[in-house]
Amino acid sequence: MADQVSQKQLDDLEQMVTFNLGQEEFGVNILQVQEINRMVEITQVPQTENYVEGIINLRGKVIPIIDLRKKFGMAEKEYDNHTRIVVVDVANEVVGLVVDGVSEVLRVEADTLEDAPKLVSGESTYSGAEYIKSIAKLADRLLIYLNLGKIISTSELPTG
Repeated sequence: MADQVSQKQLDDLEQMVTFNLGQEEFGVNILQVQEINRMVEITQVPQTENYVEGIINLRGKVIPIIDLRKKFGMAEKEYDNHTRIVVVDVANEVVGLVVDGVSEVLRVEADTLEDAPKLVSGESTYSGAEYIKSIAKLADRLLIYLNLGKIISTSELPTG
């Protein structure tokens, strides 16, 4: 019986990798994260969306790189010693996400996750709301849990 309880508790947990963009904290499902790397030189690719920084060679595989600050319409920031590339797998597409810094691996109880509020401005819906899977209400902060499938559109990415 104790095994069933502990398995249920595990099933009610979401594990995520958390990172920062400015003062905001975001999380992505840990199962989608392949690795976290320091910044490397990025080769620019012409005729791509402004948030696509380019491509990198990661152990012989060409990976497109997206700057999440640009994707979310945030102010640009120079890369520094904290800047990281979070390599994720979304629907069998490997993509690198540039973030300001990676915080931690976090286990969040499912009951602390809440649907994102319906953000409406005038007659148009906030365009970034589609990227939000849910909001985690933690003891001292709110964390935006991202839906990577909505953020990464493979038709917009350069391929190797």
